[in-house]
Order: sequence, then structure tokens, then C-alpha cells
Amino acid sequence: MPRFLTALPVYNEAAHVDAVLDEVLKVTPDVLVVDDGSTDGTGDLLAARAERPDDIRLVRHPVNRGYGAALATAFSATLAGDWDGLVTIDCDGQHQPRLIPAFIATATAPGGPAIVSGSRYLRQFAGDSRPPEARRRINAEITAELNRRLGLGLTDAFCGFKAYSRRALEKLQVTETGYAMPLELWVRAAAAGLTVDELAVPLVYLDEARSFGGSLDDAETRLAYYRRIIDRAEAAVAAGRPGQG
Repeated sequence: MPRFLTALPVYNEAAHVDAVLDEVLKVTPDVLVVDDGSTDGTGDLLAARAERPDDIRLVRHPVNRGYGAALATAFSATLAGDWDGLVTIDCDGQHQPRLIPAFIATATAPGGPAIVSGSRYLRQFAGDSRPPEARRRINAEITAELNRRLGLGLTDAFCGFKAYSRRALEKLQVTETGYAMPLELWVRAAAAGLTVDELAVPLVYLDEARSFGGSLDDAETRLAYYRRIIDRAEAAVAAGRPGQG
């Protein structure tokens, strides 16, 4: 049977982390949590769990380095082990752990894709949230731009619920440390010729007011920032550079 590690990047999720991890462990025993310098007590909760048998593996960043940096740590941990692939799932309660086996099954099917990416807009589910208008508009604009520039067929460029085959991780040199890391990922996946399938997931927003940080809370500033990330990633690929520059 294929062995996939499931990794959760975590930053200040004391309100959600135990409940989410309990659900994840119901469907897979192989769970890595990357605590990205939490300061709200999340670290203590995770440390206690890591000491229990048959619970989580834990890596902790001493300071907050960013969402992309936490995922890069998960990529490295997967490649350092004998895992066949990696599932990534956020820890804020927006993703449904019960779907993890479906992501693994899609990634390991004969002729399956190198990357399976969740999409909140591929189809509707009963009980779906209504997304904040600015977030939905920016997601749609950036997704359409990536499809146009890279020849992809995505419906949701930002969903963090994904499965990666080992061969995909070996080819992805993603170095963006922040929330926009998925945009560099798509540029590098396209450049490497990695195949992608989307898997429909429910659309759940538990914290519509969640901050992106500083000026990025302004929608137009955030949109411009995302485009700069795409431009920078494409320039790095064209120049043969491994990442930011």
C-alpha cells in the first residue's frame, strides 16, 4: 500500500488544533504538524500530543516564518523519509479530514496525477459557505490568470488541501515563504510538466475576518502582490534559478 504522510502547517490555532488533529488521526496514522512559531499556547498543546504514542510527529519553527515555509518543511520531511507522497491540509477547520483517503486514492490511481488539488469551486455542496466577496473575486482573477499564462485548467488556485506524489515533490523548488506560496508552486509545477487533477471539496469559511497581515488586508494591494509573485516565479524559472531572486 502507498504510504503518504499528512502534514498540517499550524500558526496560532489553539482553538481548532486538537479537534482537527483528532479527525485527521481517524483516517491516517502518519501525521506531521509543523508549528510555525505559534505564541497562543498551540505549541504546548502540540508538544503534549507529540509525547503520546500513536499521535503526531512535530516539527517546530522557533519563530514564525510563514505558511510557505511551513509547507517547505513538510516537503523536506517527506523526501527525507520513505514516503510515497504527501497530503497537506490546513488546521483552521476549513478542510474536512475525512476526504484525505480520496486525495491519496486519486494520487495513486494508475496513471494518476502528480498533484491532486482541492477545489472549493469545482462543484457545490449542501451547506457551503458564501465566500467573502473580495476573496472570491481575487481567487477567480488569479486562477484565470494562472490558467492563461501557464496553460492550466484550475478552478481554485489557493486551496491548501492537496496531495503530492513523491515525484512531484522532487521536482518542486518552492521558496516563497508566505501565504502566496501556492502561486509559485503552480508556476514551477507547470514548468516541470507535472500533471494536476482537482478534487471537489466543500467551501467552508469559519473566520471571514481573518487577517492576511498588514497591507495585504487591502484587496487591491493583495491582488497586486499575488501578480508580483507570479511574475517573480516565472522570471526565476526562465533564468534557471531555484527560487526568490
